[in-house]
Amino acid sequence: MCKRILLLIFILSGINLYAQLAQYDEALEGDINSDLTLDANKKYLLKGFVNVNEGATLTIPAGTIIYGEKSSKGTLIINRGAKINAVGAPNNPIVFTSQQPAGQRAAGDWGGIIIAGRASINVPGGTAVIEGGTGTIYGGGENPDDNDNSGIMSYVRIEFPGIAYLPDNEINGLTLAGVGRGTTLDHIQVSYSGDDSYEFFGGTVNAKYLIAYKGVDDEFDTDFGYRGNLQFLAGYRDFNIADISGSNGFESDNDGTGTLNEPRTRPIFSNVTLIGPLVNPDYTEFNPNFKRGMHLRRSTLTSVYNSIIMGYPVGLYLDGENSVAGAQSDSLQIRNTIIAGAQSGKNLTTNVESFDVVSWFKTSSYSNQEFETSVEVKLTDPFNQSAPNATPMSDSPAASGANFDNPRLSGGFFESVEFIGAFDPSGARWDEGWTNYDPQNTDYTLTGVDEEYTNIIPAAYELSQNYPNPFNPTTTISFVLPKSGNVKLTVYNTLGQEVEKLINGYKEAGKYNITWSANNLPSGLYLYRLETENYVVSKKMTLLK
Repeated sequence: MCKRILLLIFILSGINLYAQLAQYDEALEGDINSDLTLDANKKYLLKGFVNVNEGATLTIPAGTIIYGEKSSKGTLIINRGAKINAVGAPNNPIVFTSQQPAGQRAAGDWGGIIIAGRASINVPGGTAVIEGGTGTIYGGGENPDDNDNSGIMSYVRIEFPGIAYLPDNEINGLTLAGVGRGTTLDHIQVSYSGDDSYEFFGGTVNAKYLIAYKGVDDEFDTDFGYRGNLQFLAGYRDFNIADISGSNGFESDNDGTGTLNEPRTRPIFSNVTLIGPLVNPDYTEFNPNFKRGMHLRRSTLTSVYNSIIMGYPVGLYLDGENSVAGAQSDSLQIRNTIIAGAQSGKNLTTNVESFDVVSWFKTSSYSNQEFETSVEVKLTDPFNQSAPNATPMSDSPAASGANFDNPRLSGGFFESVEFIGAFDPSGARWDEGWTNYDPQNTDYTLTGVDEEYTNIIPAAYELSQNYPNPFNPTTTISFVLPKSGNVKLTVYNTLGQEVEKLINGYKEAGKYNITWSANNLPSGLYLYRLETENYVVSKKMTLLK
């Protein structure tokens, strides 16, 4: 009994010692008042509210990793008149993520990213303070600039953001407040946000290739006079995670009380795929706080084209007299869109008894389609919880039928395609290479070089014994490279079967510490093997649960 107790103490002490917060090279905190360029070879930590102020540009190169500090609600704020220049690459994205250890991350581990601009909003006076407790002012006041330029974000991941500062006063994953159409947004993935994945507070910014993945509240929230164009968007839900306020794919208001203040909220969505939690209409293993694929309410005039909304308890909820009036006057439009797989009789709903929402949606010239089940839409694997694939099959009703003749889709922003939804059934997936559908278990230390060896070239190759050993479930593997080159670091079981490839690619000379989690593996003996052009060595390690 004593030996077992001692062994348990040893294992638990190992967990406490080695499941540490991710290490960083520099902290970003307070005000940034002049141009600042980060270094992709360093890791950064957002501490508290980090404000990039008017006249300053924050440049973030491809491959940079930035952690958000949980205790201080780390948040990056690009204020009016400032810019962000965050340009990743298809095979080398910029990553904002949790500082917590792999396997211990959660929605709301840090604040998120807020961009504030000088475009018009419908709040009287033309300016407002963004929710979330940061005090950030947005909007252009009496002289707004709808072409305002807040910079560029391209090939960027934002993981585990969205912290609740106060009840009903949260920071979203990516908040766009009064941002103008001079700003460029494309290829952005927000994952595990504690509030909305994206929220657009007024403004005119356009965006393409956005992914909302397993957020807690809404996927895409639009309000306060937002009037941008959005194309190629995908949203996927965790079946068990939803917000007590009610989680939706789209949630759209003109403002918080549904006034008719101008400019009206009237975003234009095309080629969106929203996948809810219902694998089939009778599926019951999902959080009851899930609500609607599209909740259009409070005088919004949102319009949706060439899109797929499926697997939500309610497909469309057209809420309130003013939004219904928008549908009746053809200011609010839904065209060439598929709604499927809601609970019985709830694909199309409204609370305005005098309005026949089903007949309106099925108006023949609108070319919309309704299906009782999601399987009839024939997407490849949309409900996969670890590797979703919402590409239409060749015989899917979404494989063709898109239409871009509507004048609202003219002007050069919208790409004319044949398919409905976010993904081309006959082309490459635009979410491959730069996205991550398992950020919970990603080890961001894989790209790091120990500070001790940053300017020192080791004399010889070396693979150290992992520590701790035995371990449960996390251990650290260290090795040194005397010269740069291609490296493989692989874990095998005793049958010689590959368990996980930890590294497979080019590495600079230096010392590397790789943290590996065997959380999902059984106890036993494992081997890890380091291979370079002229060095191959293996060592043993023991997982003891």
